[in-house]
Amino acid sequence: MGDGGFMASYYNNETILFLNGEFVKAAEAKMDFYSQSLHYGYSVFEGIRSYKTVTGETKIFKAVEHYERLKNSAAAMNMPYHWTTDELIEATYETLKRNKLQDAYIRPVVYAPQNMKFDVNEQSFIVIEAWEMQPFLGDKLLRVMTSSFQRPNPKAFYIHAKAAGHYVNSILASQEAKAKGYDEALLLDMNGYAAEAPGANLFYEKGGKLVTPALGNILPGITRATVLELCNELNIETEEKFFTLDELKTADAAFYCGTAAEVIGMKSLDEYEFPLEWNNSVSRKIQLAYKELVTAPFRLPPKGEAINAQPLLIEVND
Repeated sequence: MGDGGFMASYYNNETILFLNGEFVKAAEAKMDFYSQSLHYGYSVFEGIRSYKTVTGETKIFKAVEHYERLKNSAAAMNMPYHWTTDELIEATYETLKRNKLQDAYIRPVVYAPQNMKFDVNEQSFIVIEAWEMQPFLGDKLLRVMTSSFQRPNPKAFYIHAKAAGHYVNSILASQEAKAKGYDEALLLDMNGYAAEAPGANLFYEKGGKLVTPALGNILPGITRATVLELCNELNIETEEKFFTLDELKTADAAFYCGTAAEVIGMKSLDEYEFPLEWNNSVSRKIQLAYKELVTAPFRLPPKGEAINAQPLLIEVND
C-alpha cells in the first residue's frame, strides 16, 4: 500500500483507531466514498491534546470541554449524536493506551452516511484518531500576514461549530500566507476587525494588558478560554472587544493560541514588528503558565462536583 509520504506522519500498519464502537487498525479501516461528509464537507470534529504529566501519567487536557463542544457542533449541524462524553473520553484513553501514546494530538470526527440530498440524516458515525504532533505552528516567533480572505459571515454559518467545511477558508488563508513567505495568516471579519488565525485564536498585549477579539465572528476556542482563566489566576488584566488592524499594529506583543498550536508568539504582522522582547512580555508568562498547566498532575474535582465528569487516568508504558 503506497502512502504517498503521508502515512508515516499519522499512522502505520500497527496504529489503532476507534471506529463506531470498535478498535480497528487504521490501515484496514474503511469509510463510505458516497458519504455526505466527503462530498459536502459535512462533518464536525475536535482537536484535543494529551500530555505526559510531570508525575508520569497520561492526561487528556480539558477532555470534557472538548467532547461537549463536539456534541454542540453536531447539534448545530443537525447531525444525530448518540454518544456520551464519558464513553468517548474512555474510548480516547483506550486509543492512547493501544497506541502507546502519552504526548499526542487527538482527532475525533463525527461524519455522515451516504446522502446526496440535503435531507436530515438518521445516523452519524464517529472515528477517534491519535498521533504524535509537535506544536502546529512550530516553536519560533511567527511572521504573520493579513489575509485577503475574511472569516465566514456568521449569518451564513454557525461560527461556534467546529465544522469541517469551515476549514476550506482556513486552508486558503494559510496557503496564501505561506506562498508569500510568511509563517501564518491573520483573518479579519466581515466588518474589518481582527478575528483569528486559520486554526488559532488571537491575543495582543499592550501595557501589560491582554486583549482578544470578542465572540461573534470567531471560534470560541477552549485554549482561548484557558488563557483567560490563567490571566485571572495571575492577576493579568484582560479585555474582549472588537479591534482594528491599526490598533493591533500598536501592540507591544501578540500571540496565537489553540490546542494544536498551544501558545505561540508573533514576531511581526505585515510590516509591523512587535517591539517588546518576547521573553520580557506578559504573553511569555502565559506561554509558560499554559505549558505548566497542561503537564500538571491530575487533580480531583472540588468537593461537591461530580467525579464522573473527569476522565480516568490510564498509564502508558513503553
